[in-house]
Amino acid sequence: MTNSIHKPVGSAIHGSKRGDVDPFIVMDVMAAAAKAESEGRHIIHMEVGQPSTPAPKGARLAVANAMGGDPMGYTVALGLPALRARIAQLYLDWYGVTVDPARIVITPGSSGAFILAFTALFDAGDKVAIGAPGYPSYRQILKSLDIEPVDIPTTAENRLQPVAAELDDVQGLLVASPANPSGTMLDHRAMRALIESCAEKGAAFISDEIYHGIEYEAKAVTALEISDDAWVINSFSKYFSMTGWRVGWMVVPQTHVRRVERLAQNMFICAPHISQIAALAAMDCDAELQENMDVYRRNRALMLDGLPKAGFDKIAPPDGAFYIYADVSEHTDDSLAFAAEILDKADVAVTPGLDFDPERGATTIRFSYARHTDDIQEGLRRLSKFMAERR
Repeated sequence: MTNSIHKPVGSAIHGSKRGDVDPFIVMDVMAAAAKAESEGRHIIHMEVGQPSTPAPKGARLAVANAMGGDPMGYTVALGLPALRARIAQLYLDWYGVTVDPARIVITPGSSGAFILAFTALFDAGDKVAIGAPGYPSYRQILKSLDIEPVDIPTTAENRLQPVAAELDDVQGLLVASPANPSGTMLDHRAMRALIESCAEKGAAFISDEIYHGIEYEAKAVTALEISDDAWVINSFSKYFSMTGWRVGWMVVPQTHVRRVERLAQNMFICAPHISQIAALAAMDCDAELQENMDVYRRNRALMLDGLPKAGFDKIAPPDGAFYIYADVSEHTDDSLAFAAEILDKADVAVTPGLDFDPERGATTIRFSYARHTDDIQEGLRRLSKFMAERR
C-alpha cells in the first residue's frame, strides 16, 4: 500500500483579477447589524435602501393564483410580452412618452440590466463616467468587465449631479436621477445638456431611473423625454417595493434590441418567471403604492427636521428616493469608524460615504428613511442622544 499526499483542492488555481473588486460596504454594515441583532440588540436600520413594505397585495395574490396551475418555466429572454406592454403604458401615463414594447427588456433586477448594458455597449479598456458620490456597484461592475470607471466629482452647488462641462473623453456616461446616495434630481435642462454632450462626443448615455415614482415636489425626468438613443434602466425594487424578487427592466434603442437579446439569452436565459407575474400585477396597485409614498413623505419631513437637531446639519434635501447624504466633516475624517461607532453605541446602522465616493467619502454618511415611521422616530432619538453624549 502506498501513501499519497493530497494537496488542498484549488490551492494552485489562479483567480481572475475581475474578482478584485471592492466590497459593497452597505452589505457589510447589514451583516454587522445582523450580528448585533443575533446578540439580542434592537437595531434601527438606516443603512439599506430597502422598503419596509412587502410587494403589493395584488402582486402576492397573482403569484398565489399562478402557482396553482402554471409550471413557471422559462419565459422568452426579453420577458413576458404582457409585462413589456404594461411598462410601455407606464411611460405614456407617467411622462406622456410613447415607447415601443419591443424596446423593453425585462432583466434580473437592475443589476442584470447594468451587466447587459455595459456588455452590449463597451469593450475592455473603454471609459465610462459616473458621478461621485454614486451607487457603488456601478464602479465595481464596470471594473469586473475590464471597463474603466471615471469618477466625476460633483458639488453641492450642482446638487451632487454631474454637469456637461465636466464630461471628458469617455465612451459612456451613467447618471442617476433621483440619485443614490443624495436623492437629488436632474431637471429637464440639465438632463438635455448631458445627453447632447454625449451625442457630440459619440458616447453612450445611460440613465438609472430606479427611484422614479419616489418623488416629492416635482416629477422626475426620464431620458426618453429627450432622446430615443438613451439607455434607460429601471427596477421594481424601490417604488414597487419588490427588492428580493429581482426583476427590473431597461429600454434600449431599437437598433440594439437583438444584440441585448442575444446577451440575455446566454447570460440569464430570462428573468424569474414568477417575479414577472408579480411585477405585472404590482403595476396596478396604485392605491397601496401611494400609501407607501405617504410613509416616505412623513419620514422625509422627520429626517429634515431631526437630523440637523441631532448635529447633522450639512445636508442637501432630497428631491426623490429615500436617502439623505450628510457632510460629517465636523465630526470625523473616518466615516467607516464613525458608522461603526454609531452602530456600537447608538444601535443605529448607517452607511459610510466611502461606499459612494472613494476619494471624499471619508467625511460623509448616508441615512436611509425607507423603514417604518416609528423606526425613523426612534432612530432620530437615538442619534440625538448619541451625538449629545459624544460632544
